[in-house]
Amino acid sequence: MDPSASPLTPARRTRRIVIGGLALLGVAIAAFGSGPMALRILFMPLRRPGWDSLFGTFNGVVLLTVLALPLAALVVWALARHRRAAGVTSPWRVSLAEVGIVYGTVPWVWMILMPGDEDDGVVNLVPVRDLLTMNTTQIVGNLLVFAALGFLAPLRFPSLASVPRVLALGAGCSVVVETAQYVLRLDRVSSVDDVLINATGAGLAALASRPWWRSASWTAAAETSDHSP
Repeated sequence: MDPSASPLTPARRTRRIVIGGLALLGVAIAAFGSGPMALRILFMPLRRPGWDSLFGTFNGVVLLTVLALPLAALVVWALARHRRAAGVTSPWRVSLAEVGIVYGTVPWVWMILMPGDEDDGVVNLVPVRDLLTMNTTQIVGNLLVFAALGFLAPLRFPSLASVPRVLALGAGCSVVVETAQYVLRLDRVSSVDDVLINATGAGLAALASRPWWRSASWTAAAETSDHSP
């Protein structure tokens, strides 16, 4: 390491996160767009326009999520501009984290709370029982439910800059969702394994963003932002 190199400022770190996130998004879009079948599946709800097709199907929620991306970017820009005018430290970091948490979590929770096909619902409190019957898609999906929350929450809230705290947050949010599935009689499986996998996904995402939120200068900037008017 070059001793003469200056440490990254919070602003430069924010730019790196934004650029990295856009690069990952570009790769994902390119990979998705290379499959005509995937595109046909994505736009399938448009063949039967209606509230049910858009809001009541997995394909519809995914399509709405993709279409909402420009709006999410606009909200980030508007919040960052407002905060910069108010003199808030790292306005882009704060705004990106807040919008990213909502944008990256709400669609997953939405899909989880759709009605299922289990009569009267199923409750499993025995760890690993359901995990052994899950396929790869189910496991990966459960890992991603609170991944955005786990990745961005420590960057936005200094009090959450800890993997155990993010694990606890992910588990708590998952318990709320699994309980809602049962209480609302959505005919779905409410499983302790879902809670474990959801929390693990949040924890792994927090580890991925750890190089940023472990920085003393980054944490100090976040604390300043939280106490700014």
